[in-house]
Amino acid sequence: QKRLVESGGGLVQPGGSLRLSCLVSGSIFSVFSGYNMAWYRQAPGNERELVAQITTGRTTTYADSVKGRFTISRDNSKKKIFLQMNDLKPEDTAIYYCNVIQEPLPWGQGTQVTVSS
Repeated sequence: QKRLVESGGGLVQPGGSLRLSCLVSGSIFSVFSGYNMAWYRQAPGNERELVAQITTGRTTTYADSVKGRFTISRDNSKKKIFLQMNDLKPEDTAIYYCNVIQEPLPWGQGTQVTVSS
Protein backbone atom coordinates (compact mmCIF):
# COMPACT_ATOMS: atom_id res chain seq x y z
CA GLN A 1 0.00 0.00 0.00
CA LYS A 2 1.41 3.36 -1.03
CA ARG A 3 2.05 5.92 1.68
CA LEU A 4 3.37 9.48 1.71
CA VAL A 5 6.20 10.23 4.13
CA GLU A 6 7.34 13.86 4.45
CA SER A 7 10.47 14.96 6.31
CA GLY A 8 13.00 17.76 6.62
CA GLY A 9 11.01 20.45 8.38
CA GLY A 10 12.18 22.42 11.38
CA LEU A 11 12.64 25.81 12.99
CA VAL A 12 14.61 28.33 10.96
CA GLN A 13 15.25 32.05 11.14
CA PRO A 14 13.95 34.40 8.46
CA GLY A 15 16.25 34.28 5.45
CA GLY A 16 17.25 30.71 6.19
CA SER A 17 16.86 27.54 4.12
CA LEU A 18 15.38 24.08 4.47
CA ARG A 19 15.13 21.08 2.14
CA LEU A 20 12.03 18.94 2.43
CA SER A 21 11.76 15.36 1.21
CA CYS A 22 8.75 13.27 0.33
CA LEU A 23 8.90 9.51 -0.13
CA VAL A 24 6.11 7.59 -1.81
CA SER A 25 6.66 4.36 0.09
CA GLY A 26 5.21 1.19 -1.35
CA SER A 27 5.62 2.53 -4.88
CA ILE A 28 7.85 1.09 -7.56
CA PHE A 29 10.06 3.03 -9.94
CA SER A 30 7.87 2.57 -13.02
CA VAL A 31 4.74 3.72 -11.21
CA PHE A 32 6.37 6.67 -9.42
CA SER A 33 7.92 7.86 -12.67
CA GLY A 34 4.40 8.27 -14.07
CA TYR A 35 3.22 10.49 -11.24
CA ASN A 36 2.90 14.23 -11.47
CA MET A 37 3.71 15.35 -7.92
CA ALA A 38 3.07 18.42 -5.80
CA TRP A 39 3.91 20.09 -2.53
CA TYR A 40 1.14 21.73 -0.51
CA ARG A 41 1.09 23.62 2.77
CA GLN A 42 -1.45 24.46 5.42
CA ALA A 43 -0.98 27.25 7.91
CA PRO A 44 -3.09 27.43 11.10
CA GLY A 45 -6.60 28.62 10.30
CA ASN A 46 -6.02 28.42 6.55
CA GLU A 47 -6.97 25.95 3.88
CA ARG A 48 -4.35 23.72 2.31
CA GLU A 49 -2.75 25.47 -0.66
CA LEU A 50 -0.68 24.33 -3.60
CA VAL A 51 2.96 25.42 -3.39
CA ALA A 52 4.74 23.72 -6.29
CA GLN A 53 4.23 21.02 -8.90
CA ILE A 54 6.53 18.83 -10.97
CA THR A 55 5.42 16.74 -13.93
CA THR A 56 6.77 13.44 -15.17
CA GLY A 57 8.78 15.47 -17.67
CA ARG A 58 10.16 17.64 -14.83
CA THR A 59 8.21 20.74 -15.82
CA THR A 60 7.75 22.83 -12.69
CA THR A 61 5.23 25.45 -11.60
CA TYR A 62 5.08 27.52 -8.43
CA ALA A 63 2.68 29.61 -6.42
CA ASP A 64 3.45 33.30 -6.86
CA SER A 65 4.26 33.59 -3.15
CA VAL A 66 7.24 31.20 -3.43
CA LYS A 67 8.42 31.80 -6.99
CA GLY A 68 12.15 32.48 -7.10
CA ARG A 69 12.68 31.15 -3.58
CA PHE A 70 11.53 27.52 -3.71
CA THR A 71 12.65 24.76 -6.08
CA ILE A 72 10.86 21.44 -6.54
CA SER A 73 12.75 18.43 -7.88
CA ARG A 74 12.42 14.67 -8.07
CA ASP A 75 14.53 11.53 -7.97
CA ASN A 76 12.55 8.72 -9.55
CA SER A 77 15.08 6.07 -8.53
CA LYS A 78 14.41 6.94 -4.88
CA LYS A 79 10.67 7.51 -5.36
CA LYS A 80 11.12 10.93 -3.83
CA ILE A 81 10.41 14.56 -4.49
CA PHE A 82 12.14 17.46 -2.80
CA LEU A 83 11.44 21.10 -2.01
CA GLN A 84 14.43 23.37 -1.57
CA MET A 85 13.25 26.45 0.29
CA ASN A 86 15.50 29.50 0.41
CA ASP A 87 15.03 32.99 1.83
CA LEU A 88 12.31 31.71 4.12
CA LYS A 89 9.80 34.19 5.54
CA PRO A 90 7.53 33.99 8.60
CA GLU A 91 4.54 33.62 6.27
CA ASP A 92 6.04 30.33 5.01
CA THR A 93 5.29 28.81 8.42
CA ALA A 94 2.97 25.84 7.85
CA ILE A 95 2.75 22.08 7.73
CA TYR A 96 4.02 20.94 4.34
CA TYR A 97 2.53 17.95 2.55
CA CYS A 98 3.17 16.18 -0.73
CA ASN A 99 0.81 14.21 -2.93
CA VAL A 100 0.28 12.66 -6.32
CA ILE A 101 -1.69 14.98 -8.58
CA GLN A 102 -3.54 12.60 -10.87
CA GLU A 103 -4.27 9.89 -8.26
CA PRO A 104 -4.13 11.52 -4.81
CA LEU A 105 -3.14 9.22 -1.99
CA PRO A 106 -4.25 9.53 1.65
CA TRP A 107 -2.45 12.52 3.12
CA GLY A 108 0.69 11.87 5.13
CA GLN A 109 1.52 13.42 8.48
CA GLY A 110 3.28 16.36 6.85
CA THR A 111 6.38 18.12 8.12
CA GLN A 112 6.25 21.30 10.20
CA VAL A 113 8.16 24.34 8.97
CA THR A 114 8.42 27.24 11.38
CA VAL A 115 10.13 30.48 10.35
CA SER A 116 10.75 32.71 13.33
CA SER A 117 13.47 34.79 14.92
